[in-house]
Amino acid sequence: MVDLISQYNAIKPEVDAAMQQVVNDAAFINGPEVKAFQAELESYLRVKHVIPCANGTDALQIAMMALDLQPGDEVITATFTYVATAEVIALLKLTPVLVDVDPNTFLIDPTAIEKAITPRTKAIVPVHLFGQCADMHRIMEIAKANNLFVIEDTAQAIGSKFYEPGHADGPWQKAGTIGDIGATSFFPSKNLGCFGDGGALFTNNDQLADRMRRIANHGQSKQYYHDDIGVNSRLDSLQAAVLRIKLRRLKDYNQSRRIAAAAYDAAFGGHPNLEIPQRTPWSSHVFHQYTLKVIGKDRNALRDFLASKDIPAMIYYPVALHMQTAYKDDRYSKGAFPVTEELVDQVISLPMHTELDHEQLEYIIKHVLEFLNQ
Repeated sequence: MVDLISQYNAIKPEVDAAMQQVVNDAAFINGPEVKAFQAELESYLRVKHVIPCANGTDALQIAMMALDLQPGDEVITATFTYVATAEVIALLKLTPVLVDVDPNTFLIDPTAIEKAITPRTKAIVPVHLFGQCADMHRIMEIAKANNLFVIEDTAQAIGSKFYEPGHADGPWQKAGTIGDIGATSFFPSKNLGCFGDGGALFTNNDQLADRMRRIANHGQSKQYYHDDIGVNSRLDSLQAAVLRIKLRRLKDYNQSRRIAAAAYDAAFGGHPNLEIPQRTPWSSHVFHQYTLKVIGKDRNALRDFLASKDIPAMIYYPVALHMQTAYKDDRYSKGAFPVTEELVDQVISLPMHTELDHEQLEYIIKHVLEFLNQ
């Protein structure tokens, strides 16, 4: 699914030298590389504040802690996403309120958000799933009308551009910089991935930035002075050194993914048993995943057939959050989210990474079509 070895080999001299410099300096925590990466990512995203942290799950937790959400407060998010988004809500004794997604884009449905709001709702966590932004125009309108916070989960969409209404070539903001706070992960398989765990928060709000910095560092305003209940969540300098090198190539990395996606589109578009990923008019797509819907054929059999040809294919996500044992709730019986419950039986993601070449793409495409046409 991801060829991290080939990606590393292409940047090996730079990465090895940068990591060796960190070792030579022995500045492993909050060293110069972390501060430099923070500044460079702020410039790339055109956001005032980046707060590096240990991983993407911590980023979401720190965001909710900084907003002073209280036990029992409701936070709305999608049921079709990775568990981390709901996990932190539950860990903080908040109430996860799950809603359905759009059947074509797989992104959280703003109409469903609006219907789910109650007097206890305090925040919305839209997930920019698979590489493009949720409908932040509608979501921000809903949030402002109901005095709600918005935390963008942009772990799968870093680098995606969100456009002003009707201006696909006009003014834009980067994913994660539109709501009150953005949260991302630098897990190795992400579009911008390090060599371990890592994450970050984004905001244009000075007060929130100060508080999130404190919370991420044991709640300290300065050493041994603790103004907030905090956590220990820091991006180490070795990871920052790797991320600085990859950030310089992120535009090219995302373009490589788009080229691969275009090859898949050309091969699968119009096939009666496949629906290719739909692009929204308000966002560019950076293709963290290339996710198809399989119609009228056995999706699991396709996955197994591809595996027999040494082609990895993944199902994101085979069990929706509302059907997970840990998140079962009397409010959400089977059938509560018809779109998601259909998607979990239809979707399949093909290999998608920066190192895919023409020969590999042809091999994958050939065998997908071979299965569908047999």
